[in-house]
Amino acid sequence: MNMNQVTDRVTPIYILSGFLGSGKTTLLQRMVSYWQEQGLRPAVIMNEIGDVNLEGALIEETVPMTEMLNGCICCTSRGDLSLEISNLIKKESPDVVVIEATGIANPMEILDGVSEAALYMKIDLKSVITVVDACHLLELYEDQKGKTYRLMQEQIRCASYLILNKTDRISETDQENLHKVISRWNEFAPIIPAVRCDVDWVPLFGQDIRTGYWRDMHNSHSHEHCHSDHDHAHSSHDHVMVYTHYFQGPIDSQAFENLIAQLPREVYRAKGIMTFSDTSARFLFQYAFRESDFLKINPQGIVPDVVVFIGEHFSQSELKNALIELEKQG
Repeated sequence: MNMNQVTDRVTPIYILSGFLGSGKTTLLQRMVSYWQEQGLRPAVIMNEIGDVNLEGALIEETVPMTEMLNGCICCTSRGDLSLEISNLIKKESPDVVVIEATGIANPMEILDGVSEAALYMKIDLKSVITVVDACHLLELYEDQKGKTYRLMQEQIRCASYLILNKTDRISETDQENLHKVISRWNEFAPIIPAVRCDVDWVPLFGQDIRTGYWRDMHNSHSHEHCHSDHDHAHSSHDHVMVYTHYFQGPIDSQAFENLIAQLPREVYRAKGIMTFSDTSARFLFQYAFRESDFLKINPQGIVPDVVVFIGEHFSQSELKNALIELEKQG
């Protein structure tokens, strides 16, 4: 496969988050089976703290899988994760990639690693799915202290969708109370009650299961992501924390700097590879803590002009429109 083929198709990516024993691997197996029934080829990146990932043996041998062992994703280099994503997509050309994070990982760190890969290949982070053990959360909420409690809050806060698993083990009253608690931590993510992670896939993956939502999505992206159209990979929900914008052509550097200076505080990080109309060099752009930096680069191979924004509950539609306006101005 050549680089043109890699960069011309968009690979959807899902992140699975949740504590050990919450049911993440059960959900992963169900997702893989569902996609295979749709005639699709999923691939998996699994992360385990120990030296041997026993859970990986549970995934069918026909599913391409890579493992990041000896340390969780959030403690390793973001470049390591982006390299794993890149290598897996180039080698296997999957229809969809799932990253199952170890239970102690903060999803925001993983989002950062995924966005690194978006700088040199077209990927679309569809959502962060957090699996919550209803019994475990109930115990933690009653104590309301400790690192585990705070990390579970973070995993819930960063989610696009929340699977409240093992609801058969708690009372209806406790389930209602947990819904209220979770909604206070994350008012945007739908809460999907489940037993053994047996869920309806329509809310997670789209409406048209019979004809194959992913095939329809790939067909639409094949038009969106050609060189004659604007390239915009983004979720339909403004509260999702990653927005990726592929540029049609060079833009004015001063106009871009002005846009970055006016970013809302809800945008925490941004990075990109840029071509400006008022200079011949290409630049690596980075933004953090309301400070931006531009570094001249000479990337090898075919690397798209792209910028990735990471944050919480910012308006993707406003940002998209502003960037499109910059492209029109050239």
